[in-house]
Formats: sequence, structure tokens, C-alpha cells
Amino acid sequence: MNVLLGTLSFFLTFGSMAFIERFFKKEGLYVWICVATVASNVLVCKSVDFFGLTTNLGNILFISVFSASDIMNEKYGSGHSKKAAVLGVVSQIVFSLACSFSLLYVPSSVDLNHASMANLFSMNLRVSFSSVAMYIASSLFDIYLFCKIKQKYPNFLWLRNNISTIISSCLQNYIFAFLAFFGTYDLATLLSIASVACVLEAVISLAGTPFVYLAKNSSPSDKKPPKPVTLGDC
Repeated sequence: MNVLLGTLSFFLTFGSMAFIERFFKKEGLYVWICVATVASNVLVCKSVDFFGLTTNLGNILFISVFSASDIMNEKYGSGHSKKAAVLGVVSQIVFSLACSFSLLYVPSSVDLNHASMANLFSMNLRVSFSSVAMYIASSLFDIYLFCKIKQKYPNFLWLRNNISTIISSCLQNYIFAFLAFFGTYDLATLLSIASVACVLEAVISLAGTPFVYLAKNSSPSDKKPPKPVTLGDC
């Protein structure tokens, strides 16, 4: 059942990303990156099993953030990608602070959700700091690596998209696991958590490549041609 739902989630996620870019262009990608960043950091709280391997539900949306950033970089320039990464971080910080602040209110006697919200949104400072720090670092590294590969191999979008995404997500997973959970889990467990996430996210990135091309080759929704993206943008 989880495999079927995961497959459906993949197509819905990447299909929606390509659809939004087709009709809303870079503005749509800005919104997608912000929303997917927040949603992936919520879904990461739920653990599931795929083929006997335990992972979290944030993987698909998280990789879609990298893919959206690569599309932004390819079509509109690295400046927009960097701005989108910063906005993604700001969105996550605002969301986390708003949820944490809401827990300070004394719930009504008829409230049914406070306990569940407290369990989900109680801020662990170490985990939250690690998540934000590694997100911005991995996003900016993804943009940098994407540009460097583009300069060397300008005709291979699939190559720069996947190499930059896979390497950046692996760095994020391993460093985040140690920053957030070192001392909580033993070394073997930390490596296992990060490695499973890396493998799954690499598969998701490769499978999502056709959607990146679909978005990259989509025609503008208005009559004005998009501004050409030059290597100098990197």
C-alpha cells in the first residue's frame, strides 16, 4: 500500500510542480518552493516503511524543492534561485514560530486539537536550527554546483539537475543527521537514517527528470518570450 501511495504522491507532486510553472512561471516556482519547504518539514515527522526500509514522508516534496530550484536556475537565472531559497527558509521560520507561539494560548475547554498540535509543533531548538541551517546551505550549494556543471556541459540538463540534486541532498541528509541527532542515536543508526534517505531521494531525483524537462520546455503563458538565461547568470 505504501509503495502505491508513494508512487501516486510522486506523480502528483512533480506533475503539480510542472503544471504550476507552466501557467505561473517563476512566480509559481517561488510559491512552490515556499509551500513545499514548509510541507516537507511537517511530513518529515511521519515515518513509513518502503521495501523494508524506514524513511519519512518528506522526501518527495523535499526533492521537488531542488528540482524547482534547478528549473528556476535554468530558465530564469541563478539570482531567482537564490532568492527562492532564502524565501523558503523565511517561510519555514515564520511557520515554525507561528505554530510554536500558538501553543502558548490556553486552549478552550471544548478544544480537541491542542494536544495533537503540541505533539507535532513543539519546537526542538537543536533540530529546528539544524534543519534551517542545512536547508539553506544545501540549497545554495545545489545552485552553485548546477551552475558549475552547466558551464562545463551546457547541453546536458539531466546531468546537472541530477548530480547537483543528489550530491546536495546527500550532504544535507548526513550533516543534518549528525547535527540534529548525534548523541541521541548511535553512529550506525545515524548512518542508516541518512543513507536510506539518500538512496530514496536519488531515485526520486532521477525519476523526476522528465518533469524538469517538461517545465523547462514549456512555452510562456503570455506572449512575451522569457529572458534568455546565460552562463553569466551563474
